[in-house]
Order: sequence, then C-alpha cells, then structure tokens
Amino acid sequence: MNMKKKITAKEESELIAILKERFLKNRNRHKDLDWTKLEDRLKKSEKLWSLYQMEKTGGEPDVVGLEKKTAEYIFYDCSEESPKDRRSFCFDDEALKSRKENKPKDSAKGLAESMGVKLLSESEYRFLQTLGMFDRKTSSWIETPSNIRELGGALFCDRRYECVFVYHNGAESYYAARGFRSSLRV
Repeated sequence: MNMKKKITAKEESELIAILKERFLKNRNRHKDLDWTKLEDRLKKSEKLWSLYQMEKTGGEPDVVGLEKKTAEYIFYDCSEESPKDRRSFCFDDEALKSRKENKPKDSAKGLAESMGVKLLSESEYRFLQTLGMFDRKTSSWIETPSNIRELGGALFCDRRYECVFVYHNGAESYYAARGFRSSLRV
C-alpha cells in the first residue's frame, strides 16, 4: 500500500477528536486499551489518511483490539449499517470489468485498496458482531476464499434474527443495501 497520502493538520485534529469521542463512548470495544497511548501512535502514523477515508465514507472507525505481536492497534468500521458511501459496489475489479451493462461506480476491493484498507474476513466480521449489533438492514462484502472467487462467487454477511449469516452471490452483483466494512492496523 502506498501510504504517502496525507491529510491536513486541521483534518488530523478533527479526526483525532472524533476518534477520541468514539473511543470513550464505546469502551466495551476496547476495555483494556489506553487512549493516551493510542493517540500518541495516531499522531505519528502515516495511516491517518486511511483512517480519514474510513471516516469520510461513513465507516465510523473505532479501535477493536491491539495485536500483541506487532503492537498494532486494530480498527474496524463500526457504523451501525454498512458504510453509506461504500454501497452499491460489486465485489472486485474483475467483476466490475465483466459487467457489460449497468456497471456500478466501483468495486469493494478496488475502493478498499485505494483507501489503504482491507475488507473484513469472516472471522473479523463475526468478532465485530460480538461488540454490537451491525448490518441489521444492510449487508457487507467480506474477503472471499480464492476457490469461491475463481468460480465467480463472493461472500457477504449481515445480521438478521439475532444471528450472523454468511451468504454467497455472483461477484459482479451489487445492491443498494450492500457495501463493505474494512480493517486497518495502525
């Protein structure tokens, strides 16, 4: 990932204030983490641009853990529904190119890559759902195993009837209520 993209000092200040407020409001997502240490890391990080993109597209990123081996903070999109400005995309660029008519404006994987983030895996998505109730009206594309993708399919998840479901669809399909959630390590 090319992380040379920068945000302005004003955008950085505003983003850190938003992240701090969200961190303090949602302590259940990161019970054992200290905001001061996280803030120090954020101020030194080249990944603020990617966090800013997560925020700007409606993801409401929040820290959900700390990777002990690498000492990286893990952020997920924690918006109640799939991020508003990341919906109506097919799964990946291959699927986007395969559409002859009614092409969506982008693909989930293509936009994620341009933002410097990754789609959630199934296990990450299931972990997110232990932190709250997400995607009760929308759904989110997730990382798809290559054997499924090679056959033209892709996976997505949602939460219905108090249960997390994993489904499949053609990778070229797109729906107004399907977007994608992302993760970022800082």
